[in-house]
Amino acid sequence: MKNRFWKCLSVFLIAILVVPTQALAAGYTQTKYPIVLVHGLFGFEKLGPIEYFYQIPSALRSGGAQVFTVTVSGANSTEVRGEQLLSQVKQIMAATGAAKVNLIGHSHGGPTVRYVASVAPNLVASVSSVAGVNKGSAIADILTGNAPNVGNALANAVAAVMDFLSGRSGLPQDGAAALKSLTTAGSLAFNTRHPQGVPTTACGEGANHVNGVYYFSWSGAKPYTNMFDAIDPFLALTGLAFGGKNDGLVSSCSSHLGRVIRDDYAMNHLDEVNQFIGIVNLFETSPVTVFRQQANRLQALGL
Repeated sequence: MKNRFWKCLSVFLIAILVVPTQALAAGYTQTKYPIVLVHGLFGFEKLGPIEYFYQIPSALRSGGAQVFTVTVSGANSTEVRGEQLLSQVKQIMAATGAAKVNLIGHSHGGPTVRYVASVAPNLVASVSSVAGVNKGSAIADILTGNAPNVGNALANAVAAVMDFLSGRSGLPQDGAAALKSLTTAGSLAFNTRHPQGVPTTACGEGANHVNGVYYFSWSGAKPYTNMFDAIDPFLALTGLAFGGKNDGLVSSCSSHLGRVIRDDYAMNHLDEVNQFIGIVNLFETSPVTVFRQQANRLQALGL
């Protein structure tokens, strides 16, 4: 009799706790407009089976979102990358019949999606900047200021390798232009031409709604997060170049754009897109969940 009681209680708890959660998940990420994911410096769509936004597109699609990942130059200026993205946005809209898109960019992808929203706001419903280099990076400043030739050569070499590994071809690469865009000076110059959503104070929030486009941002602030991730020691080292909170490559304040969701996730620059292959901080919200939450946020706004 006692065993039967506990079994019935278990079934009851499952019914009231699990079933509503599953029902919620069915349309949790179903946005009105397609979501377009844009990679950062040296980024790619896929390296074999490994996605840049690792397991994120499928997680968004599982909740009803229509998701596209695009490929732009791994290393080039924000404007060049932005024009490439604009062309692909138009193709996505033509293929889907959508009136607008929701753009989400990581790292250099942040300024890249901002460019499209600035020059063609009628095509963009929202911009989400994930650890976007919105006010420059100390690492780019160091590479261009202390060893510009080495930095440029290194950037071009890495871009060429990523081109080969990803099977990407036909996109122009320019390491010097990429690094210049990511410096403090380069970012500030870009911001004077494309100021939408950029905070006017050093570490504040920017306007959340400009020219019909909603602006959001989030980022991490913990360069070293998992001892089993071989890339974490490198990010711990580069993180020393910053004087305050950072994710190893971008400072928390530089990542601010529009409404700041959070700038202190216990994530590093790769964790933010669930890399390397999901080896992230086990004691922080999953990066995949953060993307799903953002899709749901957009859904609530009718986007």
